[in-house]
Amino acid sequence: MDMPANNNISAADHLNFEEKVADLDRQMNELRKLSSVKGIDYSAEIRRLQREQVAELKRIYSNLTAWQTVQVARHPKRPLLNDYLSLMVKDFRELHGDRCFGDDRAIITGFGHVGREKVLIVGQNKGRSTKEKVACNFGCSNPEGYRKALRKMKFAEKFGIPIVTLIDTPGAYPGIGAEERGQAQAIAVNLTEMSRLRVPIICICIGEGGSGGALAIAVGDRLAMLEFAYYSVISPEGCAAILWRDGSQAPDAAEALKLTSKELQKLGLIDAIIPEPLGGAHRNVHDTVYNVETYIVRTLRDLNRTRIDNLLENRYKKLRSIGNNFVNNLPSLKLRRTSRRGKARISKAQIKATRAAPTKSRPVPAKV
Repeated sequence: MDMPANNNISAADHLNFEEKVADLDRQMNELRKLSSVKGIDYSAEIRRLQREQVAELKRIYSNLTAWQTVQVARHPKRPLLNDYLSLMVKDFRELHGDRCFGDDRAIITGFGHVGREKVLIVGQNKGRSTKEKVACNFGCSNPEGYRKALRKMKFAEKFGIPIVTLIDTPGAYPGIGAEERGQAQAIAVNLTEMSRLRVPIICICIGEGGSGGALAIAVGDRLAMLEFAYYSVISPEGCAAILWRDGSQAPDAAEALKLTSKELQKLGLIDAIIPEPLGGAHRNVHDTVYNVETYIVRTLRDLNRTRIDNLLENRYKKLRSIGNNFVNNLPSLKLRRTSRRGKARISKAQIKATRAAPTKSRPVPAKV
């Protein structure tokens, strides 16, 4: 039986679509207390409730909506960058500063070992406690953070060290100071330079992947996502505020944005989905980190077998092919002809398109 390791999940940590799971947790906790007070063995009843809980978690997490996936990605006990650094990266040595303005705590860079591979880690840090969150702008990076990341990537390129980026941000910091210091330009330069770095680059979205703030460190040879992470051009709340002037429409916006790992893999935007433990990464941090580490080691082994010139060519083709999957599926879309007027309008448009098509001109004989 696949039992979730709860990692001290309390009643307040259950999401609003997990009511039955929370109720089963309460029943099991009450039985454990009664067993310790009265000395009665309730182990059989507890095992029955655990089986019910596993079945309920499988039912819920096999059919999550896009908005529910966003809620899981934002869970307060979901593993953050520091968890990966402490559990996955050995001998981590942090590197600071961009040599232009300062040291942005929303992006952490440093060298370490993942498995037997020496790598440069570039990760976005959201912070766990309130003090940490304030210090790193809740994971929203400033321009100096992106410049720091690029500077360290070029340093890794100089010594032929592969790069691993861990993406977890709601977006780039939108403050006036950030804009004055060139936020958009810093992101654009990262996109350009990362596309031609002569070392293998693996990018993994471990939680939230919002807007250009995520894209600025997401250009690489492989882009993977944890199963219940999300990756989007804008947050669902921001999209709802723009389109409907109403943040409560965020669930509808999430569905429209196609931001889940399954949807993005269908569109060909990501290369792999890293599975999460039953009930999400917050229920079993160690297994989640192990799955990410396994993916990095296996993928690096494959990329290291490829010549650098071929790696860059494949990276370029991969970036240029973004969107082709959608365009190629357009002819298969069926037009709805529900009325005579609709049929006439479609027929007229088809005739107009045929007439507008360029015709092959005949060669004109030269005058003698």
